[in-house]
Amino acid sequence: MNAMTDNLNQRGLLRFITAGSVDDGKSTLIGRLLFDSKGIFADQLAAVSRSKHKRTVGDTIDLSLLTDGLEAEREQGITIDVAYRYFATPKRKFIIADTPGHEQYTRNMVTGASTADAVIILVDVSKVKLGDDGSVTLLTQTKRHSTIAKLLQIEHVIVAVNKMDLVNYDRTVYERIVGAYQEFAQSLGLKDVTAIPLSALSGDNVVERSEKMAWYEGPTLIELLEALSVYDESHAAPFRFPVQLVARHNGHEANDFRGYMGRIESGRVAVGDKLIVQPSGQTATVKDIVTFDGSLQSASAGQSITLLLNEYLDISRGDLLASSEQPATQLKQVVADVCWMSDEPLDARRKYWIKHGTRQTAAKIKSVDSILDVNTQQRHAAEGLKLNDIATVQLTVQQPLAADAYADNRATGAFILIDEVTHQTVAAGMIRLDH
Repeated sequence: MNAMTDNLNQRGLLRFITAGSVDDGKSTLIGRLLFDSKGIFADQLAAVSRSKHKRTVGDTIDLSLLTDGLEAEREQGITIDVAYRYFATPKRKFIIADTPGHEQYTRNMVTGASTADAVIILVDVSKVKLGDDGSVTLLTQTKRHSTIAKLLQIEHVIVAVNKMDLVNYDRTVYERIVGAYQEFAQSLGLKDVTAIPLSALSGDNVVERSEKMAWYEGPTLIELLEALSVYDESHAAPFRFPVQLVARHNGHEANDFRGYMGRIESGRVAVGDKLIVQPSGQTATVKDIVTFDGSLQSASAGQSITLLLNEYLDISRGDLLASSEQPATQLKQVVADVCWMSDEPLDARRKYWIKHGTRQTAAKIKSVDSILDVNTQQRHAAEGLKLNDIATVQLTVQQPLAADAYADNRATGAFILIDEVTHQTVAAGMIRLDH
C-alpha cells in the first residue's frame, strides 16, 4: 500500500494532523519538520533555546516547544490544545494540526481531523508490547485515532514508527509493528496506509534520509508529504450552497437588491442554472453570481459568493440551495455515527441543538443503537454515551435537515450537537443514509 504519486496537478495545499498516544513524539516531530525545512524564525528558535521548560540536555534544542504554545503544555510536557502551524517547501504548502495524545483530549483530535487530507499516526516503538510468541499489542489510542480517521474519511494514513533509536534501528521490530498495524487497518477498512521508520528527536527519515536505517528504501516523511495527491471530491459532487446571510442594500429603490450570501460547499453553479430551495422545495433560477471583484458566469466549490435569483422567494439563513436534479435528502429522523466529546454523559431527557451547515434546530437523541469497541472493532449495545465513546445513534430534529451521507459529502454530512443549557459542544456527528 503506497500513497506516492507524481501527479503534480494534485499538489495543492496539504492539511494534515499528527495523532498518537501521550509522549509518542508528535510535537517533537512537527518541530523537526519545521526546523529541518527552515520553517521557523530565528527569534522563535532563540526563545525555545532559552525556555525554562526545556527537556533536552546541553545545547540541544527541545523542538516540541515550537508547537506547545500554552504555558500548561510546556510545564507538563504534554499537548492540550490543537496547535496549527503553517510551513512550506519549494514543492508544497502545508498546514499542520498538532493534536493531543491524552485520552481526555480525543475531542481535540476530532476537531483537528475534520478538515485534514492526511493523518500521521505516531507509534512509539518503546510502548508497543512485542510478545515472545510473535504477538504485537498496539496501544488503544493508536486504534482509537485510526478509527476516527476512518470515520472522518481522511484520505491518507501515514504510520510513523517513532523512536527507532531506542531499539537500535532494528528492522525486525519495525516490520512486526507495521504488520500488526496493517492487519488492524484492514479490519477498519483503511485503504491508503504508508509506514515510515523514524526518529523525530535525531531527525532520522524526517527530512534527511537515515544512514542508520539503510534497509529502509521508501521515502522520507517530507518526501511523502510533498508527493501525496489531494483530490478535492467536492468539485465533482452535486451543488450545495448553505445560505449564511440574506443581503439587501436598499429596499426603497426601484432596483431592489436581494442576494443570498455563502460559501459553495460542493459542485459548481452557473447563471441560468435551476436550483431547489431546501427544505421548502421551491425552485429558482440563477440570475447573477456576485463577488467582491464583480459578476461571474460560473463558480465552484470553495468560493464565497452572493447568488441573485430571478424569483422572489422566502429564503433565509439555514436554507440550502441545491442542484434541482440532485437535491439533498431531507431528514426529520437522523441516523449518525457520533463521537461524544463532553465530560458530562448523555442524558436522553436533555434537549440539544444540532448545528448542520448554517442551520441550527432543536434535536433529541432517540436511541443509542450501538457503541464501537475500538480495540476489537465490534459493536455492542449500550444505554448511554460517555466521553470519547464512538456510537451509532438515532436523532429526531425539530426542523428537517437537507443533508447528504458523510461518506458522499463531508460538508453536508457533518454536524455538531450543542448542549442547550451550557452551550458546550457535546458531540460531532457523521450522517449515515445506508441504514
